[in-house]
Amino acid sequence: MSGGLYRSANAHGDGLPPNDDATFISAEPLNQPGVEATAPPQEVVAETSAAANSAVMAVGSLVSRGTGFVRNLMVGAALGNLVGNVFTTAQFLPNQVYEFLLGGVLTSVLIPVLVRRRKIDPDRGEAYAQRLLALAVLALAATALIAMAGASVLTALYASGKDEHYTDLVTNLSYLMLPMLFFTGLSALIAAVLNTRGHFAAPMWAPILNNLVVIGAFGLYILIYGAEAIRPEDMGWGQILLVGGGALLGVAVQAAGLLPALRKVGFRWRLRFDFRELGLRELAQLGAWMFCYVAVNQLGLFVVVNLLTRAAGEDSAGLLIYNNVFLLLMMAHGIIAVSIITALMPRMSAAAADGRFRDVTADLSRGTRMVTAVLAPIAVCYAVLAGPISVVVFRYGAFTGENAVATSTVLLVAAIGLVPFAISQLFTFAFYALPDTRTPALVNIPVVALRVLLQVGLYLAFSATFAAAGMMLGNAISYVAAAVVSALLLRPRVGRIGLGGIMRTMGRVVLAALGAALVGLLVVKLLPGDPAHLSWLAAVAQLVIGGAVIGVTYLGLAMVLRIGEITEVVGMVRRRLGR
Repeated sequence: MSGGLYRSANAHGDGLPPNDDATFISAEPLNQPGVEATAPPQEVVAETSAAANSAVMAVGSLVSRGTGFVRNLMVGAALGNLVGNVFTTAQFLPNQVYEFLLGGVLTSVLIPVLVRRRKIDPDRGEAYAQRLLALAVLALAATALIAMAGASVLTALYASGKDEHYTDLVTNLSYLMLPMLFFTGLSALIAAVLNTRGHFAAPMWAPILNNLVVIGAFGLYILIYGAEAIRPEDMGWGQILLVGGGALLGVAVQAAGLLPALRKVGFRWRLRFDFRELGLRELAQLGAWMFCYVAVNQLGLFVVVNLLTRAAGEDSAGLLIYNNVFLLLMMAHGIIAVSIITALMPRMSAAAADGRFRDVTADLSRGTRMVTAVLAPIAVCYAVLAGPISVVVFRYGAFTGENAVATSTVLLVAAIGLVPFAISQLFTFAFYALPDTRTPALVNIPVVALRVLLQVGLYLAFSATFAAAGMMLGNAISYVAAAVVSALLLRPRVGRIGLGGIMRTMGRVVLAALGAALVGLLVVKLLPGDPAHLSWLAAVAQLVIGGAVIGVTYLGLAMVLRIGEITEVVGMVRRRLGR
């Protein structure tokens, strides 16, 4: 239900696996021969291991998101808005093919199956994993070759309505970047094997290698060719090889970076071709609903890419700006909402397995209120400070002031969807905790249909300059619909989710957020700087002062309105300072 443009290799931490409890199971036996009876109880060891793994994943995810964001900033700074749109389209193609083939199925099916085979097979799943990797290598290589052969066809599908120079550049970049799907899929499978063997560090840190390689490639581009906005017809083969080859090299380095970790956990790579032993029919049945979920999302993204490609111009917001803003939203979601879901998912899964649905609803209600209260001030900052954020974060090199203004409009609208997106994701993972992948897949069909209808309608009703903002508005409304429908379908399964308490908290949060927004707008208005042509220093001043004022105002109003999720954090800080 995300509505994101693509799930790049640096974004693998965006969400939790549907079977998160399985992912955190240590693959090593806790009571081996020679271990004394005084060893810690299994549940204590599991909790300690989960906490340590969560910490590693949180730090790795934060660094990965940060370097991934710099990576996308470098694309705009080096190529400018128009050619940046071309590059983003070419990068989208292998990611969408990968998502169709493996993206959602990996987390919902392969990780739990690998965990189960690790437990029940005499060789602890070694041969099974070897067969799976062998099949994946063959299937991914064949798919990459077929995709490269049909690069011009894919370009015609995703970049229709553009001139010959634009589509030719997309196709030429695609020849270099479509092989990325091979290395992306291989990395994901190796990461799954490592996770089932209790190794979490390498999969979280390997994408950073990818980001650093791409950042280096675009830095070299700026050094050689300069940072000036150019048109597609001005891109020579040297430039194409540098940016397209750099993107491919980054994913290849990411995959290679995982190989030492495989050896460290004792896994030996051996090609096995007895694929019947994999139980492919069982895998297909298990992954059918998740494939449906992913396929519907990809169809929705197909519409977004086509509409934004048609609207793309040198100064208007297209694919690059849309994706930059979406990644900015995902940074807030990943740091705040995913951390909350990470803490609640094992609890909800265990409670659901024991039939303690009252505990499930209590955690779900608590998570909803917490996500709303904590993300609301960030959404206010995104909306009120959209202009200075766009200048400070994005306006470098070939990314012009006009591009920054276009970005600010998209960010202003996108801020509306931050809280609804997080809540809809929390409800989706509540279904996974039951466990149930069928219902989210079915819910996703009308939600994406609504999103597409809204986005097409907004595209037709307004000018091309509002296209990317219209896509974000369609996203936001669909997130609200997803949250409402999911809540209605969850109630018969788990009981009342405390809607009254949730609505009271939301009402107080809205009042605090509106108050903070009004004060923030007033302060920004009084600060120097022309909103249409902000200098970098003026933007920094507005961002720092405006952000501080919004944060302090929201915190003060939250204390006055007694928003429990905020007062608890403040009380905890006070107690620690008192000590």
